[in-house]
Amino acid sequence: MAIRAPVERRAEARRGRLSLAPYGLMAPALTLMLMMLLGPLAAVIALSFTDYQLGAPNLSWIGLANYHEMFIDKVFWTSLRNTLVYVGVVVPGAVTTGLAIALLIQSGASLRSLYRTIYFLPVMATLIAMAVVWEFMLHPQFGLVNGLLRELGVAGPSWLQDRGTALYALCAIGIWQAAGFNMVLFLAGLVSIPKQLYEAAEMDGASSAWARFRLVTWPLLRPVTTFVVVISGIRSFQVFDTVHVLTKGGPSKSSEVLIHTMYTEGFEFFRSGYGAALTVVFLVFILLLTLVKSRLADRGVQYA
Repeated sequence: MAIRAPVERRAEARRGRLSLAPYGLMAPALTLMLMMLLGPLAAVIALSFTDYQLGAPNLSWIGLANYHEMFIDKVFWTSLRNTLVYVGVVVPGAVTTGLAIALLIQSGASLRSLYRTIYFLPVMATLIAMAVVWEFMLHPQFGLVNGLLRELGVAGPSWLQDRGTALYALCAIGIWQAAGFNMVLFLAGLVSIPKQLYEAAEMDGASSAWARFRLVTWPLLRPVTTFVVVISGIRSFQVFDTVHVLTKGGPSKSSEVLIHTMYTEGFEFFRSGYGAALTVVFLVFILLLTLVKSRLADRGVQYA
């Protein structure tokens, strides 16, 4: 027993060092996470309870005053409503368009790579630069869109200067920009569906393309579709570039969205405390969508 005791103690010490080794390897990543993610998030939450203004030498703790002001602020409710309308239009539009393009490309026999590249270009392009192009295209006098409408005998509106059309013009740009990204995701899902399933469905009487889509393609694309819907929703909530470049929230706040309100309050009016409160509310929406994605991401489909 006297001989085995030191051996056992050395084995226990070795096991203790080995059990601490994973934490040592994780320490750099955890430190960076605290510094780059959790630290700024905690600072934003703390600032939302203060009256801090950008550049001010001091601040005061005001509790929930910023949140109270937010919930009685008409601009906040307008920007929230516009954001929800934007998400409600862009998400189904981008998902449907991306799926339609993916089906067309997958059904084609040639030039698939060329078509994929063409439709993916809006995703690769700088959105601010594309917004400037869209500004010229939607110009009421010499824009391409109204020029085409005049050829058809229709008087086009002032798309970005009219309260009734500004937000929906931004929605159209959002659909155009997101459809290519969704197309790539749907193409990945379509490629993973075994061809034998289509052959079996055709032997069972599903002779038309619509029947094969309804019985085979759509059920097997549901996990991909769920992922695309949630990701499109998160990206739509983050809309800022086109709003800031094309309308700046106007006219009369008809295209104001949450992130643009946060930017205005924080960097134009220098109300950092109030802007931080808006950021917290925005992060709550993003967190809810992320939780939905996490709950649904593990729902796979077995093809065999």
